[in-house]
Amino acid sequence: MANTVESPFLVALNLTKRCNLSCEHCYLDAEILKNGSTDELSTDELKKTIDDIAMVGPECMIVLTGGEPLLRPDIEELAEHASALGLMVVVGSNGLTLTRKRVKSLQKADVAGIGLSIDSLDPKTHDDFRGRKGAWLKTMAAIDACKAEGLAFQIHFSVTDHTAHEIDDMISFAKDCGALVLNVFFLVCTGRGEKYTDISIENYDKVLERVVEAAHDEKQLMVRAKCAPHFKRLALKLDPDWPITMAHGYEAGGCIAGTRYARVTPEGEVTPCPFMESSGGSVRDKSFSEIWNNSEVFNQLRNLKLEGRCGACEFQKLCGGCRARPLARSGNMMAEDFLCSYQPEGGAIVETLAPTGTTLEWDKDAEQRISRVPGFVRRMVKKRVEADVRSKGRMIVTAEDISRMAKERFKDGLPPGIKRPEFK
Repeated sequence: MANTVESPFLVALNLTKRCNLSCEHCYLDAEILKNGSTDELSTDELKKTIDDIAMVGPECMIVLTGGEPLLRPDIEELAEHASALGLMVVVGSNGLTLTRKRVKSLQKADVAGIGLSIDSLDPKTHDDFRGRKGAWLKTMAAIDACKAEGLAFQIHFSVTDHTAHEIDDMISFAKDCGALVLNVFFLVCTGRGEKYTDISIENYDKVLERVVEAAHDEKQLMVRAKCAPHFKRLALKLDPDWPITMAHGYEAGGCIAGTRYARVTPEGEVTPCPFMESSGGSVRDKSFSEIWNNSEVFNQLRNLKLEGRCGACEFQKLCGGCRARPLARSGNMMAEDFLCSYQPEGGAIVETLAPTGTTLEWDKDAEQRISRVPGFVRRMVKKRVEADVRSKGRMIVTAEDISRMAKERFKDGLPPGIKRPEFK
């Protein structure tokens, strides 16, 4: 029987457990944040893993993260190695050591962009959350460094009960500072976060509804929900004709843990996401591709047998709930997502736009247009255009499709990060 497992869309490489912060919500063990683990993958082991990822997912995006990945001295070497294989490389950082000199070094290694974590627009709240005084100012300086050197960046906002009221201000801040994307994370309580109450169901619903509205309406910024697959149900309610409501996948808001996404720990264990400790195997014992294609935990996530409200929900295919939350609370990965307030109404199961297996054709002008979109967001833009074209029953993407969607999406008619050319 032919292998029907889809290729990974995104792989997070946790390069180290070492970190220069001690965050409330961190899922890594606080005891080794200072010195890291003695058993972290070597440079050669990571390069071999990257080689294998490229074999099974030639269009995969690699996220170099941690801990704090900039504390690992070989990060540029790893980024350059992955980029040479045709993989898109981004870095997830707290920004504390991200100077203009370091930005230039990352750009030289073909890093496409960087995600910077900001937990509050109030310096004291951010610093308290991050466990270090002055952290907020250093992250602001990192934003300035990226802007000065022209490195694309996005903002990561981990929303909690203490910061839920900041969502509108965070959207405005992300736009004003020039971020291409605002990712709003809804924390999964694992690791050190088990002792931290992140957000109530009431605040979760309010913030997620606002994120859905912003994702639909914002013209200068891409706004996305992370660890909140209920996004799709709310998106469908807001606008049934919105292509994002029909599409599968990461960009559409649904969870792809184990289906298009994996995490490699600093010691080489491959898990479905950073909030799941259930390992499919170690890259020290098996190849990444073997783990991706054959591990039990990954196959369970590709063949969901949901229980509780999730199992009875008409949106189970569109959403499916977060699997990490029930796993962390009860050890049952298929239990209902307790952070969802929706009560199933017994209707027919809402079907998604199933993958066709057919690659859309892009004409020459369309390929030229999409190539000018910053690499950091190019795949997201491309997926949106293809979803729109497919929804219209067509199989060829034209430059006119990109122009039309850009005019609808962005106020100046251009994708994020693209400036109108000046003619002299």
